[in-house]
Amino acid sequence: MKADLYNMEGKKEGEISLPEEVFGLEVNEDLIYQVARAQMSNRRQNTAHTKDRSEVRGGGRKPWRQKGTGRARHGSRRSPIWKGGGVTFGPRNERNYKKKINKKAKRKALFMVLSAKTKENLALFLSDLKVKEPKTKEMKGFLEKMPCDKRTLIVLPEIDRNAILATRNMEDVGTIQAKDLNVLDILSYKWIILPKKSVETIKQSFNQ
Repeated sequence: MKADLYNMEGKKEGEISLPEEVFGLEVNEDLIYQVARAQMSNRRQNTAHTKDRSEVRGGGRKPWRQKGTGRARHGSRRSPIWKGGGVTFGPRNERNYKKKINKKAKRKALFMVLSAKTKENLALFLSDLKVKEPKTKEMKGFLEKMPCDKRTLIVLPEIDRNAILATRNMEDVGTIQAKDLNVLDILSYKWIILPKKSVETIKQSFNQ
């Protein structure tokens, strides 16, 4: 399987051989959906929490006597129907949103998303990525030369401080290490840029 190989000037300088088992799979949308949904659930921060009537402060004594007042009977000021009372069926931080992802399914879904991006010509392959200075201007100049528009994910073969800092102020551009690549991050961007070394790292890290 072949694809065009670009340099930092945005010019084609040959072709790259891609592993068929990573970039040439048939897409199963149901599997991709299941994995992406599980990843979103696992990233969810369960911080919303309301107190029920046993947790709110006060309510120790009965508001008024049971009979003879003409008013409805009440046993506590912390009942959910009172202002300042507990909340019924509110969000609780004990809820567990975690979903298990089968390792093989997760890997296969990742390869399917990479295959889909490649078939749709939304994956660009670089001979090498060299960012000399950690400046937004330099990264912006590089991306303007590439045949892609906004919402681009750059897949780094390893930690590249200059590349990470150069994209930090760019709203629609992100970076991720090849070994940390996942379905959800790829789907969050329209384009992905993969240096040649990143392709090798993906094959070694996931195809085991």
